[in-house]
Amino acid sequence: MINCGIIGYGKIGQIRVQTLEDSALANVSLIYDSDLSANTKYRCTQNEQEIINNPDIDAVFIATPNLFNKPLTIAALRNGKHVFCEKPPAFTGKDVKEIQAIERKSGKKLMYGFNHRHHGSILKAQEVVKSRDYGEILWMRGRYGKSVDESFFDNWRSKKKLAGGGILLDQGIHMLDIMLLFAGNFDEVQAMVSNVYWKLDGIEDNVFANFKNTKTGVVASIHSTMTQWRHLFSLEIFLEKGHIVLNGLKTQSGTYGNEHLVISRNKSCTPTVQWENDIEYTYKIDHSMKNEVSLFLESIINDRKIVDGSSDDAYKVMSLIDKIYNSNK
Repeated sequence: MINCGIIGYGKIGQIRVQTLEDSALANVSLIYDSDLSANTKYRCTQNEQEIINNPDIDAVFIATPNLFNKPLTIAALRNGKHVFCEKPPAFTGKDVKEIQAIERKSGKKLMYGFNHRHHGSILKAQEVVKSRDYGEILWMRGRYGKSVDESFFDNWRSKKKLAGGGILLDQGIHMLDIMLLFAGNFDEVQAMVSNVYWKLDGIEDNVFANFKNTKTGVVASIHSTMTQWRHLFSLEIFLEKGHIVLNGLKTQSGTYGNEHLVISRNKSCTPTVQWENDIEYTYKIDHSMKNEVSLFLESIINDRKIVDGSSDDAYKVMSLIDKIYNSNK
């Protein structure tokens, strides 16, 4: 059994605790949060260092405002802990490089919470792409948006110092990570970043960006927004011999609907894809967080390399975010 400490016991921290309990591979030994007014059956501390310095804790889960992710990750690694940290890993790609240097010296496992990789629909899409039955990817288009109200002003996500950025760093990062999963990398970036509606300094409410992998020719576009008054998740992957279209994403809130995945193969006549040729899948249950935590724990137990959500994955997505923000400047 892996003894775990939890730093940050908000909504996400509580979900992580439940997944640890369900895994039967770990114990929740100690919890820290700046506000532990909620009732909890777990032993609590008023100082996160008590978790980081505790010799009986094997792994630390970090679910804090973005500002603290980097320093807490580094402190935990230096104290010989395995680390699972929520996204974003830090504020820049350079920050992630600093973390990686500590990770290598520590010899411990470091994994980041890119749970969208582990949704059933994304796993199925990966299976189709890897099979090469539909040829190579030509282009991708992603839209990921939500609405917020004026209570957002009271949230730490509305504060540049704590959040580091707006909707792209908060939510769009997931779509970027998925696109990198399929495309490998993007070296050309064009972007428009705005805060046209909420007008918060340093907290963008919309990002439109185009990318290109000049080696493979794959082109992609993304719209990340918090002025999407009806929550929306949509990912389209068009290949040489067909396409994959995902609409909806099963989440804890249920505001994005079920995951509806459509896979279609080209025919020889125009239009090359007809509706009756669609293969459809609907995913009504989300196991993504459970799956990624299990992979993290199993990587510790079996001393396996982190495959999904590694620090290399984190560096790639943060480097792309750097390019988006810099392109807009």
